[in-house]
Amino acid sequence: MVVTVSLVALFGLVLFFLLRSNSLGYGSAFTAAGFGFFLASTGASGPINELATAVINAIGQL
Repeated sequence: MVVTVSLVALFGLVLFFLLRSNSLGYGSAFTAAGFGFFLASTGASGPINELATAVINAIGQL
């Protein structure tokens, strides 16, 4: 749970800074957020969470 909240905060900050630097338009940001929201409710959310956890654990082992 802590990893998920941290990743949400990280991606939220990245999205915020992309919007501030005009590297990403508001329509694109809305589309990306909507895609993430709907992706979380599919069967792909389990493997994505497992992959993120595995990568974070691998980084911790370095």
